[in-house]
Amino acid sequence: MSKQPVTVIGLGPMGHAMASTFVDNGHAVTVWNRTASKADGLVAKGATLAQSPAAALSASELVILSLTDYDAMYAILGDATDALRGRTLVNLSSDTPDKARAAAAWAAEHGAQYLTGGVQASPVGIGDPKTFTFYSGPASVFEANKGVLELLTGTDYRGEDPGLAALYYQLQLDVFWTTALAWLHALAVANANGISAQDMLPYVSGTVAGMPDFFGFYTARIDAGEHPGDVDRLAMGVASVDHVVQTARDAGIDATLPAAVLEVFERGIAAGRADDSFTSLIESLKKPSA
Repeated sequence: MSKQPVTVIGLGPMGHAMASTFVDNGHAVTVWNRTASKADGLVAKGATLAQSPAAALSASELVILSLTDYDAMYAILGDATDALRGRTLVNLSSDTPDKARAAAAWAAEHGAQYLTGGVQASPVGIGDPKTFTFYSGPASVFEANKGVLELLTGTDYRGEDPGLAALYYQLQLDVFWTTALAWLHALAVANANGISAQDMLPYVSGTVAGMPDFFGFYTARIDAGEHPGDVDRLAMGVASVDHVVQTARDAGIDATLPAAVLEVFERGIAAGRADDSFTSLIESLKKPSA
């Protein structure tokens, strides 16, 4: 049985890994990239380099987009909309939920089906079924292409709303980048005190390893809108964060990050939540700061 042809548009590290995986699994793969030389290795493996976005769209019913953002999609495909009819666009580029919904509507206007994807893997994780990608959009479109998409990663279908995959993706990045930056800040303070990243590794790893239990304990309370101060109190939390800020300043390190955390804690205190759990800060975070 012949395998479904696939087009991949965008050959950064992620798109290149995706195209390579499809080639390795016996699919006829067409690729396009603004810098054509990025396709050289793929062409050597058997992929076909399209000479234009329109030609790339025309080559396959299933089209994978791996671009910087959705503006890049419009810039590349905007002059090739006649070739969109009958295609299935799977946009694995990063952007906001609202932009994903707008892109789905734009694709539909031009006769294309559309899925949003949020890849929870680095390029080296492409082809590994233990990694996964969020998908959303029409269930029938997802099911029709699931087998091919699962060559890239495992799949986690979130629902019909095309914005959901982008939302789940950005929620993960919210946690990831904030945590990663906190790690760097802690290392900067550690380095200023003669402590290396290697010295800190087991301790930071232990803290992060305990977070699932921490999250798990508070999740039911947060969903119920309950923030009792029986385990922790915001008043103690604000004192703790203040000590983090002062420790950074004493070490001559930029304290912008912990100071921002302190500002959120202080807003909670100002709102009268001193005796509640720190989780009550979610109510402050639901509103824009002044």
